Amino acid sequence: MGLIRPELARWLAPRREFIASALGIALSGWIASRGGWFFALIGFACFAICAVWMLGSWRRLAFLHDIAAPGVVEVDEGAIRYYAARALGGTVALRDLAEIRLLRLNGRDHWRLRTRAGEALLIPVEAKGAEQLADAFTALPGLDLGRVSAALAQKGGPSLRVVWQAPATLPKSG
Repeated sequence: MGLIRPELARWLAPRREFIASALGIALSGWIASRGGWFFALIGFACFAICAVWMLGSWRRLAFLHDIAAPGVVEVDEGAIRYYAARALGGTVALRDLAEIRLLRLNGRDHWRLRTRAGEALLIPVEAKGAEQLADAFTALPGLDLGRVSAALAQKGGPSLRVVWQAPATLPKSG
């Protein structure tokens, strides 16, 4: 028998990184208050590190959803794979991505990943493993995870939102 109720444990589990970073901030404040410039310097350095950690974990929380859509998402070696039971799945390499859109189909959000060749892959936001996309998307140049999190949190508004586009590459001359 556990000390924590199962409902609370299920609620806390996906938020453990955010909670750990908050505890790190509290600990760094305690260290900084111990007195002297040395402990203040160590405390403020730890505070800055934990604050960046907390911001990243807060933004990744937007990617957490209950599994309510078919299929499984896998991110491995720079490739995003979506295995679907009823619909078509596929694979997209991160280096080939040209655009990421968040679109609403039948009241549910989907990621639309388009490659430079024009191929597209639709991944339901509520598919199993879709939270891994947060870490995969951070590898893309110029991606603002805050903008992506805001688009995920937005329930009303447009049904099609562009959250990232690949930077334009200039043609080589010479």
